[in-house]
Amino acid sequence: MNLDDFSQYARHRVDDYLTQSLSQYGPATHLQSAMAYSLFNGGKRIRPMLTYAAASLFGEANDLTDASAAAIESIHAYSLIHDDLPAMDDDDLRRGKPTCHIKYDEATAILAGDALQTFAFELLSDSKHQNIKVQLQLIQELVQASGRHGMVTGQMIDLANVGKNINIDELEQMHQHKTGALIRASIRMGAISTSANSSAICEADFAALDTYAAAIGLAFQVQDDIIDITSDTATLGKTQFSDEEANKPTYPKLLGLEGAQALAKSLHEQAITAISPFGDAAQPLVELANYIIGRNH
Repeated sequence: MNLDDFSQYARHRVDDYLTQSLSQYGPATHLQSAMAYSLFNGGKRIRPMLTYAAASLFGEANDLTDASAAAIESIHAYSLIHDDLPAMDDDDLRRGKPTCHIKYDEATAILAGDALQTFAFELLSDSKHQNIKVQLQLIQELVQASGRHGMVTGQMIDLANVGKNINIDELEQMHQHKTGALIRASIRMGAISTSANSSAICEADFAALDTYAAAIGLAFQVQDDIIDITSDTATLGKTQFSDEEANKPTYPKLLGLEGAQALAKSLHEQAITAISPFGDAAQPLVELANYIIGRNH
């Protein structure tokens, strides 16, 4: 399956699961409308694709794989809503559309983000799933990635360092939390979802996946920094030079554009090498790594 076909497959599965899960709440409310607006506003679904790709290494995707992919995307959507708020990055555009607080209002955006965060754990803890042990493992993975040990701390480091000079190690630490933690969870949760318990997957498999995740998680952010200055507002779907105007630390700022591009290439090579032991089964992960450093938006 090539990347286009795999992308359509993953998007179809996770979007169907999200739509059906949201519809269980009955007629749409103002809050549900804001949640759906942010969930279905044109996201590339890279994290769910990683979840399904990792699952395919060890078995067939199942209901818990779908729940994992949907939960990851819900956390991601919540983080973007809050990231765009006036108290954070104060952005008016997200994927070429008004951000949630512009489309609705600031209070609604905050609550929609809060609701999407808890919605993620509703999906994973639903009693319809038949393996409580695996559910608990998946919840633990997402808690670690999205909370004070992961994404939230990364965002706090980001905000604390606006306008400051930080070194390359500090910048990497920030992005390992802010972007990398959720990407790592996407991959680990996909693998765990297909097995009766994570012990069915050996430590070497998890180590390889973690190395891949760390490399593409950082490459994703390096490429984001690159395209913020090499692309344009129409292509980006958000304001060009937004990081520069906010005086945020970026890889091109610390390494220069060519240095940042070289780093992205090196990280891509590390990712591909890490999953080579999986052979042909890893092709979806290989193609996703290729896409991450080749994208321009």
